[in-house]
Amino acid sequence: MKLLVSPKDVEEAKAVIRGGVDIVDVKNPKEGSLGANFPWVISSVKEMVKAAGAEREERAEREERAEREEGERGNGEKMKMSAAIGNFDYKPGTASLAALGAAAAGADYIKIGLFKIKTKEEAVDLLGAVVKAVKGLDPEKKVVAAFYSDYKRINSISPFEISAIGKDVALDVAMVDTAVKDGKTTLEFLSEEELKMFVSESRALGLETALAGSLKFEDLPAVKKINPDIIGVRGMVCGGNRDESVRAELVSELGRLVAGGS
Repeated sequence: MKLLVSPKDVEEAKAVIRGGVDIVDVKNPKEGSLGANFPWVISSVKEMVKAAGAEREERAEREERAEREEGERGNGEKMKMSAAIGNFDYKPGTASLAALGAAAAGADYIKIGLFKIKTKEEAVDLLGAVVKAVKGLDPEKKVVAAFYSDYKRINSISPFEISAIGKDVALDVAMVDTAVKDGKTTLEFLSEEELKMFVSESRALGLETALAGSLKFEDLPAVKKINPDIIGVRGMVCGGNRDESVRAELVSELGRLVAGGS
């Protein structure tokens, strides 16, 4: 399971990188759960991630040469960066342009929130435009469709529409998050079994899966049972308050717990 942590600025990104993560997820909490940050922030963080990722790879290679076995968590993979582009209603043109900007600024993963998308048809149009924009720039970049566990609160599309949507759009990652950041977690809106079903249905389409949404340290045993490919957090590594700053020591602690098995 990969660890994704969401800094809001360059200083927080430094703490995230020091803590050791697989994916540095740049977003702007002031603009919502998947609020977009500025292109210059994304570009600056990308340079930091590239440097840290190269260092991690070199260190893993040295350890492998010395011990002839796998190195640390991540198996020497380079650190990646994702960028949120916003919580969207039905605006395919605006979304595709934002996605292209995030991709051009250096994001490896481009995340879009299906915030007030009401139907499968709207979701397919929106996500199809984003995929076309991103893959036209670089086919290796990945598009993340973020559904919301609290979709009933915001009158949005259910995460369980992923089977229908994923057949029509070449997505890379299906994610579940919370739209309203009031301390309630994804696990309060969807059961462990429902989330396992989401993971299973997404993987049947060949997609990676991600789980986020105000998760807490005590939620980790359940998250490990659900077994997404990626766990995404912010508040958990800010001492429980997502409006505070990311703390490198909490990132490190979480990384150890994620890597340590159940």
